[in-house]
Amino acid sequence: QVQLVESGGGLVQAGGSLRLSCAASGRIFSINAMGWYRQAPGMQRELVAVITSGGSTNYADSVKGRFTISRDTAKNTVYLQMNSLKPEDTAVYYCNAHLRISFYTSSDDYWGQGTQVTVSS
Repeated sequence: QVQLVESGGGLVQAGGSLRLSCAASGRIFSINAMGWYRQAPGMQRELVAVITSGGSTNYADSVKGRFTISRDTAKNTVYLQMNSLKPEDTAVYYCNAHLRISFYTSSDDYWGQGTQVTVSS
């Protein structure tokens, strides 16, 4: 079994900052990529940022220059530093890991339980 445990969400005023963390544990053979998605009420889940095993990153246009994704490979942990937050960043943020649980299996997606981020105006 694989578990993704998120932390760091909360309520912040516009212009403020938050840092999300997500630790993956359990039966993990290798991690191809980890990232963050978000889902606002009535909206589809969307990619926020992703970081690959090689360290390459990709961001949604709406967060470029404000959010930074990073990782601690030894701890199977990914972080999302969110600065200059806007009310439109309000959503449930989900951690995602694209990983293999053994040499004999293909990669699959695993999700955290989600953490609420609320930005007040």
